[in-house]
Amino acid sequence: MKAGLVIISLHVLVWSAVLLLPYFFVVPESHYSNIGFLHCNFFTLTNIVHIGLFYGNAFFLYPKFFNRRHWWLYLVFLAVIILAFYFLKLLMLKTWFPILADDKDAFAFTFFPTVFFLVISTIFRLVVDKINLEKEQLAMELKFLRSQVNPHFLFNVLNNLVSMARHKSDRLEPSLIKLSGLMRYMLYDSDEKKIPVDVELNYLKNYIDLQELRFEDGAVIQTSINHDDGCYFIAPMLLIPFVENAFKHGITVNEKPVITINLATDDGLLKFKVQNKVEPGNYAKDNSSGIGLTNVKTRLNLLYPKAHELNIMNRDGVFEIDLLIKLK
Repeated sequence: MKAGLVIISLHVLVWSAVLLLPYFFVVPESHYSNIGFLHCNFFTLTNIVHIGLFYGNAFFLYPKFFNRRHWWLYLVFLAVIILAFYFLKLLMLKTWFPILADDKDAFAFTFFPTVFFLVISTIFRLVVDKINLEKEQLAMELKFLRSQVNPHFLFNVLNNLVSMARHKSDRLEPSLIKLSGLMRYMLYDSDEKKIPVDVELNYLKNYIDLQELRFEDGAVIQTSINHDDGCYFIAPMLLIPFVENAFKHGITVNEKPVITINLATDDGLLKFKVQNKVEPGNYAKDNSSGIGLTNVKTRLNLLYPKAHELNIMNRDGVFEIDLLIKLK
C-alpha cells in the first residue's frame, strides 16, 4: 500500500512538472508575454491529452495487442491514433488559440509530441513488465525454496525422532519443538516480504540444531550467532540456501567434515560467513540448495541493490561465502 502511494505521488509529481515547466520561462513584463502564455496554455492542454494517450497505450493498447497474433493490429491502431491526435490538436489550436495557428512552434506540437509520448509510454510499459516479471519470479522462487528444504533432511530428522522416542530420550521434546518451529516458519512467516531478523535467526538456529542431530558423530559443526538489540527486518529465507549448500556439499568429503557458520549484526549491518570443506570439483555443484546460489544472487541484487556485498570463494579445499547486508 505504501509503495503504491509512493508510485502514484511520483507520477503526479512528474506530470505536474511537465505541465507547469513552460510557465517558468515566461516573463510577465515581456512584450511577448501574452503570446508566451498562450503557448504555455496550448502546451499544457495538449499534454493533458497526451497523458491520456500515455496511460491508454501503456495499460491497454500495448499489453492487449502487442503480441505475435495482433502486432499488426497494434501498428494500425498507432497510425490511426497519431492521425486522430493530429487533427484533434489542430482543431484545438484553430478553435481556442487562433492567434497561434500560423505559429510554427505551436504547430509543431500538433504532431511530434504524439509520437514522443507513444515511445515513452511503450518504454514505461516494458519497464513495468520487467519489474512485475522479476517480482513474480521472486515469489515463485520463494515458494519453491520453501518446499525444497531438503526432503531427505526432514525424513532423516523424523527417523532420528523415532529413534529418540524408542529410547525415551530427553532430547525428543526440544527436537520436536524445533522441527515445529521450522515448519511453521516455512508455511507462514516466509509469506511476508520482510520479517524481523530475530525470526530469521531463530529459523537458522533450529535448522542447524536439527542438522547437528543428524550428524552428531559424523561432522564438526561450529556455529556463532550474535545479534544486537536493534529492530531490523530482512527478506525471508535469504540466508538458508548458503547453509543448505554447506551441508549438502560439506558432508560429502571423505575425511571428517567441518562446517563453520558465523553470523553477527551490528548497528544495522549483517555479517554472514559460511565455510565448508569440499572435494575437488564439488564446489561448483549446487542443485539442491533451494533456489540455488545463482538465484540467491539475483534476490540480493533485486532486494538489496547497492546495500549488500557477496563474495563466494573456494581455495585449498574450502568453499566460503562472505555476505554483508545493510538492514532496514
